[in-house]
Amino acid sequence: MQLSNRKNLLILSFTLVVVTLGFGLVMPIIPFYMEQFGAGGTELGLLVASYAVMRLIFGPIWGSLSDRVGRKPILLIGVLGYGITMVGFGLATQLWMMFVARILSGVLSSATSPTTMAYIGDSTSEEERGGGMGMMGAAAGIGTIFGPALGGLLADRSLSTPFFVAAGLSFFTLFLIFLFLPESLQEGKRPSSESDQPMLDPRSWWNALFSPIGPLLIMAFIVTGGVMVLYGILGLYALERFGYGTDQVGLIFTILGLVTAIGQGLLVGPLTRHFGDPNVIKFGFLFSAVSMLSIMLANQYALSLLSIGLFSLFNAVLIPAIISLTSKDTTLSQGVTMGLSNSFISLGRIVGPLLGGLVFDLHWGLPFLSGALIMLIGFFGSLRWSADKALSKQVGQL
Repeated sequence: MQLSNRKNLLILSFTLVVVTLGFGLVMPIIPFYMEQFGAGGTELGLLVASYAVMRLIFGPIWGSLSDRVGRKPILLIGVLGYGITMVGFGLATQLWMMFVARILSGVLSSATSPTTMAYIGDSTSEEERGGGMGMMGAAAGIGTIFGPALGGLLADRSLSTPFFVAAGLSFFTLFLIFLFLPESLQEGKRPSSESDQPMLDPRSWWNALFSPIGPLLIMAFIVTGGVMVLYGILGLYALERFGYGTDQVGLIFTILGLVTAIGQGLLVGPLTRHFGDPNVIKFGFLFSAVSMLSIMLANQYALSLLSIGLFSLFNAVLIPAIISLTSKDTTLSQGVTMGLSNSFISLGRIVGPLLGGLVFDLHWGLPFLSGALIMLIGFFGSLRWSADKALSKQVGQL
């Protein structure tokens, strides 16, 4: 890899570290803001879901714009917008200000990920591209793992401090991009007009449900929704049931990120090769349901961390197995297939927090019961899908 490309990849990696670190910084702090403003689970669920809605809508739009105006301007907009919204969070004194900052964060920061990936596609050879994508994944993992712990520690002094730290890092990253990152998409390679392909077409989702990958797309929605039922309210649950502080809540989210990274990095490949994707999916759903109930029953901090770690581990292998099998079973192009899979995952990230927040306000245990029920639906659905697939294979051999 050329020295200039290595420098560019380092800048892009640092950008993703900062953005995901900021996201991690925020997660342990939001429940304490909710309590401060007299809000509950419903408002927290809406806040988390609003971010996912904006990313679902605007991610493809920013990606399309970067094809026409270049990667660097869109990347600058994303990082600048993220820094500004972090300042908005830090200055928020009312609930509506939190919502404005969160929605704007989803609109603007959704420009960073697709543009970063497109930049790598522009500037690396096919042989180097896998390594470049791996660097981006590792960078995102660093922010996800260390962000919550850092946010919990910084918030001990003031709830607003983590937001201002995230904003400062964002503005420093903006400076690096502006001065040292060249444009990767030359004007001659940009399309002269907008693509005829709609950027957000729900009809394609509906049609995909009746294709061979339809059941897998539904499973991707189910597992993401089930995870987010719990993930969206976990900090508020720890605060209201046990009275944990920001450092303890931060450690909970750090465990989530760390175990997920380890599971996806070390276990997914060996497990799917040995047992096969369908078996990993079936048992992943089942054990996820059981581990959700174990989190609800845990009445000590150490037991909570252990239960959360097991829950993270089972989901770490479940989601990649579903995506892998979707890629193998599709009759569509890989790009379209992965786009559809991402859309259904995004819908789960919207529905899950909304449901979790609503039922949490009724009783603190209902999100765990709801999440476990959702995972059991996924388990029985995967059994039916697996049986139908086996039967179809036998009929095809006759």
